[in-house]
Amino acid sequence: MEIIEEGGFQYVEGGEGEPIVILHGLFGALSNFDAVYNHFVKKYRVIIPVMPLYDMTVLNTNVKSLSKFLKKFLDHKGLEKVNLLGNSLGGHVALVFSKANPDYVNSMVLTGSSGLYENAFGGSFPRRGDKEYIRKKVEITFYDPETATEELVDKCFEIINNRNNVLRILALAKSAIRHNMEKDLPNYKMPVCLIWGKNDEITPPHVADEFHAKLPKSDLFWIDKCGHAAMMEHPEEFNAILDPWYEDLFAGKK
Repeated sequence: MEIIEEGGFQYVEGGEGEPIVILHGLFGALSNFDAVYNHFVKKYRVIIPVMPLYDMTVLNTNVKSLSKFLKKFLDHKGLEKVNLLGNSLGGHVALVFSKANPDYVNSMVLTGSSGLYENAFGGSFPRRGDKEYIRKKVEITFYDPETATEELVDKCFEIINNRNNVLRILALAKSAIRHNMEKDLPNYKMPVCLIWGKNDEITPPHVADEFHAKLPKSDLFWIDKCGHAAMMEHPEEFNAILDPWYEDLFAGKK
């Protein structure tokens, strides 16, 4: 995926048709969605913006600011009716954005989304300089710890080892707690697809059940032996669930 730099934004884009905008999480990278992008770009217009997680001032590093960034990006691209797909913090940004800008959103796909509950560091500080600590934290993202490749651990270690990044991570974690969406969920009118790992330890299964119970137009799908990042750990099953859901949506059956 070639990153495009334009108008102060960085993003990946390909395909034609219905616009799908993918929002990555706190430690996410565009490559987390390789399989999703490569599958759906054959049918739809798929766009993945690089979220400015570590570029905002600490005081402005919060979910609401990321929502405002998303609006600026969509306006820059001239997009008014998009289908948001968010993992973890990316799902939370989708929720906050959709509450403020419902006319911009045709549908949402949430997978391992924060917004109700999240246990990113098990209540502990993200310790710098301790690679084994980071390795264990990356491993619990997945059902199969082997999915936590050395490359992925190195990337997270690099992020955590920067003091300024840690300050922003903590700011985002506090913001995610403050921006609890429980009372807002019954007001969402767009179709929502929930794809959840049955073994997610960061946003556990009861979180998906609560999203499903309170979102008026939601469908909930489970992936077995799967943790917090279903699109990485079981990409083929993830795509096999989402493919017919999108087909029904765009055919007007949702």
